[in-house]
Amino acid sequence: MSDHVHHDIRLMSVSGRQPDAALQVLAPIYDGAGWNCRPTDDPFWFRYVAIGDEQMSVRRLQMHGHLRGTASTGSDVVVHWLERGRARVQTARDITRLQPGAPPSMLPREGRFQFEYEDWDQRLIHLSKDLLLEVAAEENVVGTASAFDRRATPEVAARAQWQRSLGHAVDTFRVHGAESPDWAAACREVARALLVLHPSSGERLLDRRSAQDDRIRAALDFVLNHAREAITVDDIADAASLSVRGVQEAFKREFQRTPMEYVRQTRLDRAHTELQSLVPGPGAVAEVARRAGFRHMGRFSAAYQERFDEYPRETLRNPAS
Repeated sequence: MSDHVHHDIRLMSVSGRQPDAALQVLAPIYDGAGWNCRPTDDPFWFRYVAIGDEQMSVRRLQMHGHLRGTASTGSDVVVHWLERGRARVQTARDITRLQPGAPPSMLPREGRFQFEYEDWDQRLIHLSKDLLLEVAAEENVVGTASAFDRRATPEVAARAQWQRSLGHAVDTFRVHGAESPDWAAACREVARALLVLHPSSGERLLDRRSAQDDRIRAALDFVLNHAREAITVDDIADAASLSVRGVQEAFKREFQRTPMEYVRQTRLDRAHTELQSLVPGPGAVAEVARRAGFRHMGRFSAAYQERFDEYPRETLRNPAS
């Protein structure tokens, strides 16, 4: 097998039989430094495949060989596990040794980490921080005061939910592609499953190292608890003890949207969830819109169609299975 690379925005496939080829292709993906790749015995080979987009990607890395160095996941949240081989991941605080059959775990997100892998088959799920943070807020995870044991073993039911969500996402990608609303919904389903698999992941997205972070949490809590009310940017700023400009900059930095865009998105997502579970009936859409915090049906329908690519009445007629 000769060294081979095929990739585009939605698919990447790399394979080869030379350690130098593995370094050249793989190191840039994980911001690699000081990488050393060598055979363990003949023949050396590697294969790397990824599908998805910037919101979520499903990846598989296989190598018959030895690889070590330092890496970073950037802003992505990366869940991984081994199907075969052995591995070690080390940060300044701890060392994690990976074995096949162990539950999925999360790669370090705080800066660079050292790693060493040998003769392995690894699965990696990359989720964007923005997506996970958005879903965590919808599930009321961000802003909670609970402390979680990051080394706790995920429950069997949580692992099953995680695997189901991944299987559904891969099938959705193959059938509908990454541009479809089905793929976007599947990505959110995986994000929700991760919050069950590793409850601390939502909490970890916002560091508690500064007062600024606590104020952002206060702003999120206020939005989640009062989204259906006629709140303003001034109300959010007051709840977070920030200036209006401060809260606007914080939301733009953390969520790439204005505070009121975030409020509207929260209202729309809640309406969408409720419409999926309702039995169609006279006035149902208007009642859902009112409960979500919308006062103008025309604006609600237009915003809903823009976000979910269908009108509220269509969701009501075609509830999620």
